[in-house]
Amino acid sequence: MALSGVAAALLSAGSAGYAQQSRTVIFDPQQGIYYADATDPSVRALPVRPNIYMIVGAGGNITVQTGEDGVLVVDTGTGGAMTEKVQVLLRQLSNKPVRYILNTSYRPDHTGGNEGLRGAPPGGGGGRGGGGRGTPIAAHEGVLGRMSAPTGRTAPTPTNAWPTETYYTLYHDIYFNGEGVQMLHEPSAITDGDSMVFFRRSDVISTGDIFQTTTYPMIDVKAGGTVNGVINGLNHILEITIPKEKQEGGTMVIPGHGRICDEADVVEYRDMLTIVRDRIQDAIKKGKTLQQVQAAGLTKDYDPRYGANTGPWTTAMFIEAAYQSLSKKP
Repeated sequence: MALSGVAAALLSAGSAGYAQQSRTVIFDPQQGIYYADATDPSVRALPVRPNIYMIVGAGGNITVQTGEDGVLVVDTGTGGAMTEKVQVLLRQLSNKPVRYILNTSYRPDHTGGNEGLRGAPPGGGGGRGGGGRGTPIAAHEGVLGRMSAPTGRTAPTPTNAWPTETYYTLYHDIYFNGEGVQMLHEPSAITDGDSMVFFRRSDVISTGDIFQTTTYPMIDVKAGGTVNGVINGLNHILEITIPKEKQEGGTMVIPGHGRICDEADVVEYRDMLTIVRDRIQDAIKKGKTLQQVQAAGLTKDYDPRYGANTGPWTTAMFIEAAYQSLSKKP
């Protein structure tokens, strides 16, 4: 079904590193939304700040910063056919190439498009929309460790998708498009290599999967994730965010999945997770087994919003991950 009320215009775009080309802009002026396809509204870019956008529908949410230095993206979606749609949107948002890629996690729905967005600029090298093979990919060193493999073993991801710029401290500073950008490591949260990205001048936080509005946190215990680490990460977000008025507006928060948020949304999610954590912890202290905890309905008041019985991440899987992480001895 074609989008109604969407204006499509041909613009001429050209810059250093790009071949001169025409590009179609599919834009809804009433909502300020850009679309990758006039017949499919699922993959789209929503404005967050004048130079910050959130791309949804291509896997995990993708944060885009535009400016004179080029395009910086936080996460790259699932890749494959979705990368082409992301490239269509990036060409609408800027006539400059991708110059920086930041990964918040090793997970495929956040790194699947790494290799595609590092391809040659549109109009050259097969018309791909990235910034070239030298485009740096920054991430915590834990992400590189899980995307690569020791010599002699087969890596789970292509070499060109691996991070090229890693850090092991609590933060990593970048200055791009006239503002400070900080990657903030959150230890033992969803995994052991999670980062959040704070755009300091724009006052926007891209949280990765530490915060999302669609489901309970997808804690990967085998990759070092813990429920307490996620709560610590959410509290870190709340230390940075500042509401504008009556807890609305102010610092904008882009979750790993879901809608654009502010501080009040993070408070609600943090409180929910803290309450559920305490219930599970209490059951563990009483000697309850995992099966007993899963059957006890400890999340039932939150299940209508965050729960699922089928799909890639169910309520039972979340309870199991929380139970396992809370049962581990210090």
